[in-house]
Amino acid sequence: MRSIVLRAVAASGLFVACAAFAGAGSAVQAATAASAAPLGQITPGDWPTYHLDNQRDGNNTKLSPLSTLSLNWTATLDGPVYGQPLLVGGRVFAATENDTVYALNRTTGAVIWSAHVGSPEPLSSLPCGDIDPLGITSTMVYDPGTNRVYALAEMLGATHTLFGINAATGTVELQTPLDPPKGTANAFQQRGALTLLNGRIYVPYGGLYGDCGNYIGQVVSVATDGTGETSYAVPTAREGGIWETGGGVVEPNGNLLYASGNGAATSGTYDGADSVMELSPSLQRLDFFAPTDWATQNGGDADLGSQTPAIVGQYIYEDGKTNNGYVLKLGALGGVGGQVAELANTCQTFGTAAVAGNIVYAPCASGPQAVSIGADGTPTVLWKSTVPAEGSPVIGGGAVWWVDYFGGELYALDPATGATKAQIYLGSACPTFTSPTVVGNQAFVGTKTGVVAVGGA
Repeated sequence: MRSIVLRAVAASGLFVACAAFAGAGSAVQAATAASAAPLGQITPGDWPTYHLDNQRDGNNTKLSPLSTLSLNWTATLDGPVYGQPLLVGGRVFAATENDTVYALNRTTGAVIWSAHVGSPEPLSSLPCGDIDPLGITSTMVYDPGTNRVYALAEMLGATHTLFGINAATGTVELQTPLDPPKGTANAFQQRGALTLLNGRIYVPYGGLYGDCGNYIGQVVSVATDGTGETSYAVPTAREGGIWETGGGVVEPNGNLLYASGNGAATSGTYDGADSVMELSPSLQRLDFFAPTDWATQNGGDADLGSQTPAIVGQYIYEDGKTNNGYVLKLGALGGVGGQVAELANTCQTFGTAAVAGNIVYAPCASGPQAVSIGADGTPTVLWKSTVPAEGSPVIGGGAVWWVDYFGGELYALDPATGATKAQIYLGSACPTFTSPTVVGNQAFVGTKTGVVAVGGA
């Protein structure tokens, strides 16, 4: 049975937005209130992994309908929060680029505990990049079996370390080095969400902004006790980064899907990059898809690696930087040119889509877009919104939720038409590719200063 493939069924509300701290009540009161919440299990109303579950559909079907929005609280932390906040047992878990993991009281935003695991890498010590300093960038994952949140931190010396932190106390219970085995450590950035599957943590690696240095896209995995390391490297001479925000997507058969970026080859034999890959839990490549113009895409940095693969029934929908969407057959990706259908949708996607039924809500740089996938795999654009929201959407409460991370605005759009149902300014801009966490009648969003909570009525 798959771990963290449980649906988070919302009982009361939760959404994440952008701003700075003004939590009510004392830290003692906050800790006492939170201590009554169950930990060590997944319960209705929890959000334990990126986009809710291991399929990464971001679809919370039990979310309360929302009409008006208001800021509940803002928590100023010690750095930007790039990863999607988690919600377990009434606690909001967030990690910063200063290599600190926080547990916050869901009601007030007060800090219950914090664990500073190391010193992040300054941008001045890296060959390129756009995050300063570089610490914890990806979305963490909660494991009910160990009652830990797991985070991958970059620290001084460009070392990458996996931490397992007790969700109840903040005690660091696991610390294991997890540098990718190929390439030069300071050329990597760990952006994709961690995946928990069958007692193992899967960590994808890509490159820094600017694609500098000696790196190759890789997935590294260890058991939740830090043992039994395995890895997979994209079979290209260089690049092929695995940096899409959703990390590993688990198929119904228990295998993992990842998308990789452009590789080194611009002619000749296909080099294994610019692809959607199916990996076994032991990290053997079982199947792949690549566009027929992979060489041109490699040469122009116009690849599939910017979007997490989206499972839509018997199909997979994959977009990327080329203004084309590809429909693939789940379980038979087809190799080079093996798509079921293709859609010229003028959408460059950066992040992770949300899925409801046969509808894909795509994170286009040009604004929100909805695509339907027919029974025969034919894709059709349902609507395009002019709202300036580029973040990765989630679904719930009769709306699709999108963040304009440049402007710091949270939008609730009509799933059928794309019309704006509600919106609210979050108080500050958000990091790139931000995705809200939505439960009950609240939303939580990581910002450049911490976490914001939005309530709905």
